[in-house]
Amino acid sequence: MLMKQAYDTELPRLLKSIDGKDVSGRGAFFCRDTLVLTAEVPRALGAAGVVLRIARDGQADRDMPLSFIATRGGTDTYRLSLSLASLCAPDDHGLFYYEMLFVRGADTLFTDTAQDNVTFALAPRSRGRFRLVVSQNEFDTPAWFHGKTMYHIFVDRFAPRGGTRVAGAVYHEDWHEEIEQFGAYPGAPVANNEFFGGTLWGVIDKLDYLASLGVGVLYLSPIFRSVSNHKYDTGDYETVDAQFGGREALLALIEAARARGMGVMLDGVFNHTGDNSRYFDREGAYGGNGAFSKSSSPYYDWFYFKSYPDQYLCWWDIPILPKLNLSNPACHRYFVGEGGIIDTYTKMGVCGWRLDVADELPNAFLDELRVRVKSATNGRGVMLGEVWENAADKIAYGKRRRYFEGAQLDSVMNYPLRRGLISFVKDGNATALTSVLRELWGSYPLCVCHSLMNILSTHDTERILTTFGGEADDGRFTNAELRVMRMTGAERALAKQRLKMAAALQYTVFGVPSLFYGDEAGMEGYHDPFCRRPYPWGKEDKELVVYYQQLGRIRRENPVLAEGDFRIVCETPHALCYVRENEKGRLMVAASNGQEPFSLTLPRGAVDLISGKRMRTTRVTLAQGEFYIWRLPYASSRY
Repeated sequence: MLMKQAYDTELPRLLKSIDGKDVSGRGAFFCRDTLVLTAEVPRALGAAGVVLRIARDGQADRDMPLSFIATRGGTDTYRLSLSLASLCAPDDHGLFYYEMLFVRGADTLFTDTAQDNVTFALAPRSRGRFRLVVSQNEFDTPAWFHGKTMYHIFVDRFAPRGGTRVAGAVYHEDWHEEIEQFGAYPGAPVANNEFFGGTLWGVIDKLDYLASLGVGVLYLSPIFRSVSNHKYDTGDYETVDAQFGGREALLALIEAARARGMGVMLDGVFNHTGDNSRYFDREGAYGGNGAFSKSSSPYYDWFYFKSYPDQYLCWWDIPILPKLNLSNPACHRYFVGEGGIIDTYTKMGVCGWRLDVADELPNAFLDELRVRVKSATNGRGVMLGEVWENAADKIAYGKRRRYFEGAQLDSVMNYPLRRGLISFVKDGNATALTSVLRELWGSYPLCVCHSLMNILSTHDTERILTTFGGEADDGRFTNAELRVMRMTGAERALAKQRLKMAAALQYTVFGVPSLFYGDEAGMEGYHDPFCRRPYPWGKEDKELVVYYQQLGRIRRENPVLAEGDFRIVCETPHALCYVRENEKGRLMVAASNGQEPFSLTLPRGAVDLISGKRMRTTRVTLAQGEFYIWRLPYASSRY
């Protein structure tokens, strides 16, 4: 483990190992594991003993003394073999918190842990504990997914062809027209019935282009019947929207994607539905059989009415999004029961689900959803949750979530990484990025780390290019102003260079990079709806497209990026260097964003994968804004 500034003397080293392998940088293991904790304590610290204090989440502390092993060179070594099964009994998983106590006569020093779950200092009182996640022994995530690249498609805005026009919708006749519907201020109500004509047939037409980017998973925005262009206000889960081509187009896309080695992932919006839906039917469009229409509706108990019919629970108090009662047995079965919505579409051939607002889905719902997905796919289906923070011990609505203990999610959207990358690439704060990387690698099970959905832009954020070069969206501008704002040539050039660095890191850290449609084409745009403009076919930034194609090739040609170990080997406040390594190869990635030069020593024979050139020197100095991806000789010594 890493150590911060000492309390009053030299710090001890705290090491973790399993079967002789150093796992000091990690904080999540299986129930079957025996974790060996070793404390190497300088004699100058004056410690007469070392104790592990550990508690299951919400339960009482247990104190376990470490055994004295030996003294060598002024250092005392203490050790404890900890059977995780003994901690978890009678269950086979759980969340624990622990700290180390160093007994000095009548005094005790405590490990004062940092937020990254790895670094620590010493303190005279307990001020923070390490996190320990113990997963079920059988927990794993689909290996096929680990090395992939995702492409996030907002269907109405990606590519046009076919589809059915419906009454009540407003259609653009020119694909390149500007968005017309937006509120007077951010968050103002908008009809969202403005369509450009993107369809699933259109996605099929672009599969060869997506293959050139190295894409292996297509993540689609919601495709079920709805009156809106975004379709997060589902009208009918049983129907693929005719505007997008219907069920026929979905089946054709799944087949065409599979022929190119790609999977199709759907967006599952199960926390709430639309008020104009077959289940709620506020407008009577579905025959007046919905919960709003009559209290005798079979869907009445699927919602939370406070005063029937006009007062009901909604997602974020938005009236068009009534919250579903997923604890209702009939509602629960409709989605995750045998033959239900999840079962039906998974058996159609989708490779997995991204779950909208996963924090609001009940544990029982997520438990059975996993069973349904895994049983329908022989364990190959992927479940990703929308979680904006560290998900290892997330508390949502007053309840601790157990996403990664083995019976729920495979992984989550990696918003913490997005924030860390922006801090480093835009502001030069490498510490923010390295802290995030250590925290996630040190908090999540390895299989979860390799499945993280690593994002820079989504339909819920402003375009990353705008973030890197445009005016800050800090409330100074109205939506009408944001709609027409574009970067100057100089701002755009800077933003592109920043984006290239961020993408190089996004594509090489642990996890699966997710590319929001059009980021590779240089699309600009502030918050929703301006981040959802149509893809600029024929007007792409070809330089960026070629660059993303190169990153895609790097991922395909270097399988170490799928499941390789991750280690930060060098860092400063404005620069970092990390290594990905396993039996399939070794890569080193370095980036600098400070005025001070950042120097590194490479083994002989390193190859710069961006330029394709073999390095002629072993000493490299990075200037501000420089970054490299090197393939290292596998036989060279470890860093």
